[in-house]
Amino acid sequence: MLKVVIAEDQTLLRDALATLLGLETDIEIVGMAANGREAHTLVRRHQPDVLLTDIEMPDMTGLELADLLQRETVRPRILIVTTFDRPGYLRRAMEAGVSGFILKDGPSADLAGAIRRVAAGERVVAPELAARAWDEADPLSDAERRLLRLAEAGLDSHAIAEASGLARGTVRNYLHSAIGKLGTTNRIEAARLARQKGWL
Repeated sequence: MLKVVIAEDQTLLRDALATLLGLETDIEIVGMAANGREAHTLVRRHQPDVLLTDIEMPDMTGLELADLLQRETVRPRILIVTTFDRPGYLRRAMEAGVSGFILKDGPSADLAGAIRRVAAGERVVAPELAARAWDEADPLSDAERRLLRLAEAGLDSHAIAEASGLARGTVRNYLHSAIGKLGTTNRIEAARLARQKGWL
């Protein structure tokens, strides 16, 4: 029996995934989480074979969760199911040790098969993304990405400095660097472009 934890912030979709997978005789849903932090707790508690997770979630994204689990002793296979067909997301997912990346608009029959395949050690990637994943490298550092997320949320420089624990001058330097790398004119444009590319 394959033990699975589901992490999805939309309750209706989370319940639908659990119901769908509950029909499989060899898959057991051992926990469901509404955000990345809850999922992390459930993974440590239940030690599932597979973590089925979305990317965009409150508190901790699916990519941040994958990166965190990569550094821990309890490391389930991770299968991301998302609506975002952005190659930047796939590339970051692979770098974070994710085993599979499929789209929510794919056939539902493929989901259980993807879980079985990643549990067996295979890599599963939506074919429409695979060819595009390495076309454009993510130029942002983790610090730049973190600060652009805060800028995207509407925080000014002072609030970003407080939220990040960095000096205002350091924040300014990181944001200036990110703006330059992305070829935009301000931090809001930089955040928007980075989001479109899947780099946030």
